[in-house]
Amino acid sequence: MQNSIAAGRRLAARVLVIQACISLAVALLFLLQGWPSALAALCGGALVVIGNMLLALRLFGAVQAGGEFTLSRLIAGAILKWFVVIGGIYLVIGQFRLPPLPALCGLSAALLANLAGFRFRDN
Repeated sequence: MQNSIAAGRRLAARVLVIQACISLAVALLFLLQGWPSALAALCGGALVVIGNMLLALRLFGAVQAGGEFTLSRLIAGAILKWFVVIGGIYLVIGQFRLPPLPALCGLSAALLANLAGFRFRDN
């Protein structure tokens, strides 16, 4: 079992790459319905990737101090992530008027990619 900061950084990077690839694949599938649908799916997936990247930077970016400090950074990063995701989906659907179903499919697919990222472990 690896419990180091480096292992956490590698896991975060792997999850981000998998999420980005799945988001791109979903966007390519929605390209069959047209550019607005593909753009909405890509934006939905990109919101999750950006949110998780901010969470990872918040959690692993600074020098680690103690358990309470790390927990507070994790909570702050998670709150920041969900502000990005919820605010971004509001912009994508509400302000930019992109199709909601592809945006939610891209968002959901990127969230489910977490399961794939955690499935594969370092040797």
